[in-house]
Amino acid sequence: MAGASQDWMEKDFYKALGVSKDASADEIKRAYRKLAKQYHPDRNPGDESAEDRFKEVGEAYQVLSNEEDRKQYDAIRALSGGGPRFAAGSGGPGGAGGAGFEDIFSMFGGGNGGNVRFSSSGGGAGGGFDDILSQMFGGGGGFGSSRRPQRGQDLATEVSIPLRDAVSGSTVKMTAADGRTVTARIPAGVSEGQKIRVSGKGGAGANGGPAGDIIVTIHVEKHPVYEVRGNDVYVDVPVSFGEAALGGTVEVPTLDGKNVSVKVPAGSSTDKLLRVKHRGLPKGKVARGDMYVRLKVMVPKKMSDEARKAAELFTAATRDADPRADFMKLARS
Repeated sequence: MAGASQDWMEKDFYKALGVSKDASADEIKRAYRKLAKQYHPDRNPGDESAEDRFKEVGEAYQVLSNEEDRKQYDAIRALSGGGPRFAAGSGGPGGAGGAGFEDIFSMFGGGNGGNVRFSSSGGGAGGGFDDILSQMFGGGGGFGSSRRPQRGQDLATEVSIPLRDAVSGSTVKMTAADGRTVTARIPAGVSEGQKIRVSGKGGAGANGGPAGDIIVTIHVEKHPVYEVRGNDVYVDVPVSFGEAALGGTVEVPTLDGKNVSVKVPAGSSTDKLLRVKHRGLPKGKVARGDMYVRLKVMVPKKMSDEARKAAELFTAATRDADPRADFMKLARS
């Protein structure tokens, strides 16, 4: 406690997070998440000032997010002049004013303020300032109980992974709020926004207590072809005009690296959805999902004279088929 008290006297954790001293727990959490994201080393590679700021923000949150630590920090800052000031005297003649500085110590020591002595050294009968704080916040009373083993704080971080890694699982390295590099195993089948817990890698425990955990929020990066909804997979598949008009069979790759043959019905249009059963993703004990193939009819940007003539003949032969007939009715409804 002594080392922490001296350190806390010199640091303004509220200023580090940009919040007021009466900020709520939610306000502190929001401020921390915003700043941690802004100064995260992954977003500022090689920027030492950003890394230092990231560590400062993490330390501030670790203290202010814990109710007991915050009480102790506020008290220490008040006594050292970093927080609300205490009156030096009794408030004027007659003694009808605020409590004196010595009265604050008498609250914890049980005697009158005149018995409190300060010393610049750790020895001697009087003891040092840290010794007084140790009595205040140690096992003897006051805010008390800091001599008991205390579990370390849980730390929060975020990580972005490719879709294929989310499907198959992976191992990632990330930077915790205190600047440490931590390796975490991402299980197969994680989804956007899911949280996983890395045990024993959070804030250090006090007085022999266990370390806290790291809570990791997973973000799944968008894929240019695949989209996952639950345990179903949607995939956009380009087809030629001839395949769409006359029908055919196309090979479609799946997320597990295999191919599946999909039959395209004659007369298909863009965005026609074809269902391929049991080619989606397994998820726990739930049966494997399906894959949905969304057709995208592709027209060549450049056509040979022969192809152009064929297109003209096709247009002439289908001039009675109005592709916008239903569209016009819907537009006027």
